[in-house]
Amino acid sequence: MSVFDDGDYPTVLLKIEPKRACADERKLRNSEPPTPLLIATPSKEGEFPVLLLIHGYLLYIDFYSQLIQHIASHGFIVIAPQLYTIAGPDTTGEIHNTAAIIKWLPTGLKDVLPSSVLPKIDKLAISGHSRGGKVAFALALNKLTTSSLKISALIGIDPVDGMDKGKQTPPAVLSYVPKSFNLEGMPTLVIGSGYGEMKKNAFFPACAPKGVNHENFYDECQNPAWYFLVEDQGHLDMLDDETKGVRGKSTYCLAKNGKSREPMRRFVGGVIVAFLNAYLQGYDSQLLLIKDGNDATPVSFSKVDHR
Repeated sequence: MSVFDDGDYPTVLLKIEPKRACADERKLRNSEPPTPLLIATPSKEGEFPVLLLIHGYLLYIDFYSQLIQHIASHGFIVIAPQLYTIAGPDTTGEIHNTAAIIKWLPTGLKDVLPSSVLPKIDKLAISGHSRGGKVAFALALNKLTTSSLKISALIGIDPVDGMDKGKQTPPAVLSYVPKSFNLEGMPTLVIGSGYGEMKKNAFFPACAPKGVNHENFYDECQNPAWYFLVEDQGHLDMLDDETKGVRGKSTYCLAKNGKSREPMRRFVGGVIVAFLNAYLQGYDSQLLLIKDGNDATPVSFSKVDHR
């Protein structure tokens, strides 16, 4: 079975909303997460590693439902928190909110999952798309705060650190010093889109401009690190086939897109599965097949690198 196809595990999609504490009870119970969550999990009995997926700028977690279900079908619990609905350039709040969610996981996650499903909290990976990729890297690098749990793997999905080189959003993550990310041996995967640095039209800037995009993030990664650059696909092509509402419709207008979203979404999901299997589950055959071109991928990639 290819990692680009749906896996063997039946999945369920859970929407978890924290209850609002009353005026005289400000603390949330352990079972209530700090922010709304969308969770894709196997519904079959078992114990599964956990992946946290941080959404892109001004995007809704519902837009990632097909991607996280694809990953979950291969035996992972995928958690997508809604960190905000409106935000300015500063990502400080998102970094602290992500740290709060990680702190909640050991006591609260098991209470919102199916009773037969157990999370392997000691096998936690963090990922992020676009600005969410910057947030994931910032937390892994201990900028502003630290994670209460060990992060075992880090993934940037077309990560972005601002509008352009010299115009990074605070706190800046990129230093422009090769191999400068001190991740203490944490394995890292960076996925880039070929169209991300291109403008859709004259009215909107590129979503992942040169100087602050996937190339720069990978350049600063230390070993072990993997990099895939996908041709002919856009910055938002890993989202659901249909994204509704005003923001959902705008995702088709703001970025240069490929012919359809499904190929990029299946590629991103499959590479993430292969990467997590390599570094959380202990077998790297799937990842090596993709690197060597021996697994039929749903997209063409112009560059692959591993160190």
